[in-house]
Amino acid sequence: MSKLITLSKASELLSVSKWYIRRLSEDVLPVYKTQGGHRRYKESDVKSLIGELAEESNTDAVAIYSRVSSNDQKQKGDLTRQKERLYDYCTKNNYTVIESYEEVGSGMNDKRTKLKKLIKLLSEGKISKVIIEHKDRLTRFNYNMFVLFFEQLGVEVVCVEEILPKSFENELVEDMISLMTSFSAKIYGKRSHKNKKKD
Repeated sequence: MSKLITLSKASELLSVSKWYIRRLSEDVLPVYKTQGGHRRYKESDVKSLIGELAEESNTDAVAIYSRVSSNDQKQKGDLTRQKERLYDYCTKNNYTVIESYEEVGSGMNDKRTKLKKLIKLLSEGKISKVIIEHKDRLTRFNYNMFVLFFEQLGVEVVCVEEILPKSFENELVEDMISLMTSFSAKIYGKRSHKNKKKD
């Protein structure tokens, strides 16, 4: 018999909040109660849900990718809620989540660590889909190029939402300011270099 684990341990293994696990139906993740009324879960059930037992499952193996632009958004719980919505979507669609990547960084930054790990996973042929909340979460620009690249690896990109929430408008402004600041710094740097040469 598979050993029973606590709600906290299940939360840790799934990389989601305790709140998210509590709202899962028993068809998805059966719950067992101790004499004291505490929740316990079979470790094998939890591992099956995150795809560690994907070989025994008939569901599609997928990876989810969630991103916010700032640590302030992460501290407010935006990243966690985004990830939980993606898990919820995967559960409803009978997808097995092999990996979950959460990242804090600009959508214009092509050197994101977790994005690189995601691409490495795609090249290993372990998943059939990448689930994101909105195409903006994957990249600000050249989204179709990413889709084409992923398709060449046999992986489909699935956007849960077609319309970008208003809460992300501030992120876009921040990214544009960051871009302008970067360009300005490069221009001023070149001017400074030229002026030093003249001197």
